[in-house]
Amino acid sequence: MHTSIRHRTVGADTRSMRRCAGAPAVGPSYKWIALSNTTLGVLMTNMNQSVVLIALPAIFRGIRLDPLAPSNIAYLLWVLQGYLLVTTVLVVPFGRLGDMYGRVRMYNLGFTVFAAASLALSVVWGTGPPAALALVLLRLAQGVGGAFVMANSAALLTDAFPPDQRGLALGINGIAAIGGQFVGLVVGGLLADLNWRLVFLVSVPLGVFGTVWAYLKLRELGTYRRAHIDWWGNLTLAAGLVLLIVGLTYGIEPQRGRLMGWESPAVIGELVAGCVLLVLFVWVERHGREPMLRVDLFRIRAFAAGNIALLLATIGRGGLQFVLILWLQGIWLPLRGYSFSETPFWAGIYMLPLTIGFLVAGPISGYLSDRYGARAFATAGMLAAASIFGAFLFMPGNFAYPVFAMLLLGSGLAQGLFSSPNTAAIMNSVPPHERGAASGTRATCLNAGLLLSMSLFFSLLIVGMAGSLPGALVHGLTAHGVPGAAATHVSTMAPVATLFAALLGFNPIATLLGPALRAVAPSEAAYLAGRAFFPQLIAPPFVQGVRVVFAFSVIVSLLGAWASWLRGGRYVYSDVEEREHAIGPASAEVSGQPVDR
Repeated sequence: MHTSIRHRTVGADTRSMRRCAGAPAVGPSYKWIALSNTTLGVLMTNMNQSVVLIALPAIFRGIRLDPLAPSNIAYLLWVLQGYLLVTTVLVVPFGRLGDMYGRVRMYNLGFTVFAAASLALSVVWGTGPPAALALVLLRLAQGVGGAFVMANSAALLTDAFPPDQRGLALGINGIAAIGGQFVGLVVGGLLADLNWRLVFLVSVPLGVFGTVWAYLKLRELGTYRRAHIDWWGNLTLAAGLVLLIVGLTYGIEPQRGRLMGWESPAVIGELVAGCVLLVLFVWVERHGREPMLRVDLFRIRAFAAGNIALLLATIGRGGLQFVLILWLQGIWLPLRGYSFSETPFWAGIYMLPLTIGFLVAGPISGYLSDRYGARAFATAGMLAAASIFGAFLFMPGNFAYPVFAMLLLGSGLAQGLFSSPNTAAIMNSVPPHERGAASGTRATCLNAGLLLSMSLFFSLLIVGMAGSLPGALVHGLTAHGVPGAAATHVSTMAPVATLFAALLGFNPIATLLGPALRAVAPSEAAYLAGRAFFPQLIAPPFVQGVRVVFAFSVIVSLLGAWASWLRGGRYVYSDVEEREHAIGPASAEVSGQPVDR
């Protein structure tokens, strides 16, 4: 049984709404030009995040800064998270700017800004904190370019493809997003060994080529409407998201002898103020004359349910890559004979089954959802993801790789089964002149879910490890001749230092013990600083923490499946409904009934 809802006109004053004047007619091949260009853009922007993740050790060595020093951890967090923070804050307003001034224009601007920031990053000079600060600021500038691209790419595809082909197109685009993350792991590992500047320089030719190609070939096909900029909406959204994300970022950083900073008055104040400003943002948008985000869009069931499901899905699996890379780098690869300096690159290689699963499921589920609707496929994907997370609960620390690879493949298949149909359903459900805002809202849910997931996964992992890690460290270190005072000192250090060391490709024990290692017999010191001691020591506490993380993911994924099922039957916003909004009546019926187009 399908329920119906009513929503107010979302088109506003249609006298100022128009097709982009002067755009020449395009042929049947144009949609493939749009798909290939936007796929390049999505690949580039998503590759950027993971290429930096894997190259962090080389970057900090290059600027001669110890990222594990307490005063420098903030630089590490901001180089890693700053890009994602900016894109999360800006995708909604940049999507709205695309609706107002042309999506192609905003998309082209994004390519240009991204390429310029990448070039500047590759020539950062100096060492120490000044160089680290320059990296952080230029990463924020990269995020501005990435936000323009991410906010408008899905809208451009929705303009270019008919409704019965959008799932396939957005599925291929989604493959580029996931594929870019894993291509970045491999590319980052290869280039970082040559020169850390190449990690940023590699994006420059892609950005320049994409800018020229987009300028020459892309055309404005959608409707757009000139309007006043919603300054209050932009201000409350940006300030609210920034405060919330800053609070989440510093919440996982140890403060004043505590494992994490969640009890810090500053962190609590940032989180509370961020939530208050986001509530104020919703009020401003509901009462504003020219709102940046059409809150009424959430009265469309397919749009609201799709975005809620996306947020829950991303929270449930967004930190998966991070946790599994830690597992590989800190435990599994060293036990297989890989040096800690080699583990970042090989972790990316061993994660490839996840990408393969997405590559297989993404376009197939997108194609099938064009014919049968998104509900069954997206919901099945979330249920499959929950079952895969449940299977990870039973994995030992030193697992058999074939089993691990099958679970990675299953996770990729589940993500692809959900992602493509869900994206197509969101974009199909809104009026043409709202596609930029819809694309920005979808990207905000995606990025916000990633940031929330990273903070939550990291916090849950540390909480799960905190009970048994200190005792394991004291017992293991003293058993091999480390003085009791030094062993106790290491055990009182926050687990975050241990995890960051493994992530950055350092031997955590050698890093944490420092000069105390010289007080140990040479044979014992060699064993402590070798490949086997730390993985064997940390495996039981780490697995205990990982089980807390995956139990959380199971619950969130089941909630995402429920939200996905609530989307109703297949719904495509039709040209007939667009004309009804343009000429009356004041409200129109959006039934959620399946439609065949």
